Amino acid sequence: MQFFKFTEDQELLRKSVREFVETEIAPKAAEWDEQDYCPMELFPVMGELGINGIFVPEEYGGTGMGHVERAICIEEISRHSAGLGIALMTHHLGLSAILDFGNEEQKKKYLPEICAGTKLCGLAVTEPGGGSDFAGQTTTAELIDGQWVLNGRKCFITNHHADVSVITAVTGKDEKGRNKLGVFIIEKGTPGFAVGRKENKLGLRGSKTGDVILNDVKIPQENMIGKDGDGSKIGMACIGEVGRAGMSAICVGILRGCVEEAVKFANERIVYGKPIAKLQAIQFEIANIRTEYEAARMLLYYAAGKKDAKQPATTDFAIAKYYSTEAAVRASKRTMDLMGGYGIVNEYPVGRFLRDALASIPSGGTSHIQQIIIAGNTLKDFKA
Repeated sequence: MQFFKFTEDQELLRKSVREFVETEIAPKAAEWDEQDYCPMELFPVMGELGINGIFVPEEYGGTGMGHVERAICIEEISRHSAGLGIALMTHHLGLSAILDFGNEEQKKKYLPEICAGTKLCGLAVTEPGGGSDFAGQTTTAELIDGQWVLNGRKCFITNHHADVSVITAVTGKDEKGRNKLGVFIIEKGTPGFAVGRKENKLGLRGSKTGDVILNDVKIPQENMIGKDGDGSKIGMACIGEVGRAGMSAICVGILRGCVEEAVKFANERIVYGKPIAKLQAIQFEIANIRTEYEAARMLLYYAAGKKDAKQPATTDFAIAKYYSTEAAVRASKRTMDLMGGYGIVNEYPVGRFLRDALASIPSGGTSHIQQIIIAGNTLKDFKA
């Protein structure tokens, strides 16, 4: 077993992204959160830095790195703006469906502009009837006169205003009478394809989340990704690994923020003539926050490393997502307690950390969904 250590290139990437974050994101993050503003102008900048297409091969306009590097980028961005972190994560979700399951023509047509950040990408799966029940979807796609015609509504879709949306829809029944799902690429401006209401969220503000409406949307046959009936496989692969990895990275960024804010405040706050960092009770809290951060970080990068090594990592990402989101809530609360009255003042970012951590739990499947996945695979993996 090798000691876990980032490569020199990975450390240089972290330094580069951190400099970008400190300059372009940190000074504006609180304002974006307050105004629920998504800084779309930063996507071309992130494209130039290689962040948008970090794990995409260079031949399609990407950087040619991997999922460890992707986690580094999202962690650093989410340290200050988890809202922008989830917008980037969802951009990667739609991109990964095209990259991993699309044909050569689709990759060459869509990926360069998505990587460049001149076009925003998204994945639309969740419906009013539920998000985790793939087979229960009601959005339909019918093949009529050589075109797919889509009708339905998607909800709670981050990047619902995307230029390129990857959407799941029911195409019919299989031989067992179950719903068959297809996956389709729909471009902004296609007649009948509209953005619905925008949600006013508790956290992860600074990303746009809302409805997508499809009313007799006609697209060519070649806009289907993979084969008819591949929808569940594609959706689960994207959400199960790319989605949960992204949510874990967001929460690792929040956790890092908690550590930094707790240490800074404890050193600066003077009570009875000395910093509260000298108090054992405060040290206990800082130890707990640091431990939550390090544990979540190791789970995330272990899973990302397995994916880059092309090893099965679905369970590992479920564990990382489950632990990191819950840990971010606990650590944010501990940091708020440590800061007392200052913790609830919006001049400090801790209240935002807590709201962002809470809002991270449903995305990619709630904690209960992760527990079901983890337990199901554990019962198989550890069978006597």
